[in-house]
Amino acid sequence: MPLPNEMRFIDLPSFGSPDVMVVARGPLPKPRPGEILVKVEAAGVNRPDVAQRQGNYPAPKDASPILGLEIAGEVVALGEGVSEYSVGDKVCALANGGGYAEYCAVPAGQALPWPKGYDAVKAAAVPETFFTVWANLFQMAGLTEGESVLIHGGSSGIGTTAIQLARAFGATVYATAGSKEKCDACEKLGATRAIDYKSEDFAEIIKAETGGQGVDVVLDMIGAAYFEKNLSVLAKDGCLSIIAFLGGAKTDAIDLRPIMVKRLTVTGSTMRPRTADEKRAIRDDLVTEVWPLLEKGEIAPVIHSVLKFGQVADAHRLMETSSHIGKIVLKIGEGKVA
Repeated sequence: MPLPNEMRFIDLPSFGSPDVMVVARGPLPKPRPGEILVKVEAAGVNRPDVAQRQGNYPAPKDASPILGLEIAGEVVALGEGVSEYSVGDKVCALANGGGYAEYCAVPAGQALPWPKGYDAVKAAAVPETFFTVWANLFQMAGLTEGESVLIHGGSSGIGTTAIQLARAFGATVYATAGSKEKCDACEKLGATRAIDYKSEDFAEIIKAETGGQGVDVVLDMIGAAYFEKNLSVLAKDGCLSIIAFLGGAKTDAIDLRPIMVKRLTVTGSTMRPRTADEKRAIRDDLVTEVWPLLEKGEIAPVIHSVLKFGQVADAHRLMETSSHIGKIVLKIGEGKVA
């Protein structure tokens, strides 16, 4: 079946509130060498989308200016040199941009087959958080069986994924969240203890829970506001992995002595600037280590809300309230279960 000449996409005529986004029409992207063209059935909504809409997270020069970093759908065309996928395959993918559209071109090395039994919505909720958690918690921080981890923002898409993956690989998990409902959700997913940061001091509780030893890894999306307290709860040879700055990116006064005395490591990364080879390596690990867990139902993306394509402003408003538990997904087309 021939492809249409035009597609619908979410346009961003200017930076600002969620209401600046509008449904527009334009030409389909053409897959470059090494890319696949996907007819998008669902797209995940993530905080970097909100930051880009606000003008705080510009797209890389070679990326689509259209919002959207994760999709699920059907392969409809192949770029030069692609052999690992065929037209008709159902894939989910980490996109470099362009996900809020009916068609999106993505590098083949960032695409994965839908886990067996998944539909488009469930598949679209996987790539961004699983790529991020695997890269930061396991590849960079080196979390292993028998260790312990504190996960901030435990009820977020990243947090719900991190709790499940850390527990599945044999770690003891602690998490912070902003309400009893969210803390209960974290513990249901596998956290040994969830801490309500609005009414409890996470540093005191972690020290009590670990007999004063601290945790081996902290996965942090708060940044400056938690930096020194994060260092205080790390065990010797521990690692602080910073993946966002919801509590600020700069801090004036830092006591560096704990880093030296406890031999701590501080790492940080964002996914978008990573090279294609780095993203492919993460993808390959996910296929080997994580996909079997998804297909057996031992872990699963937590989905809070599914909204229609034209409700993208509502999706962003919901994201900004931080009232959700898990992922927010836009449904763009109809799909079947893999």
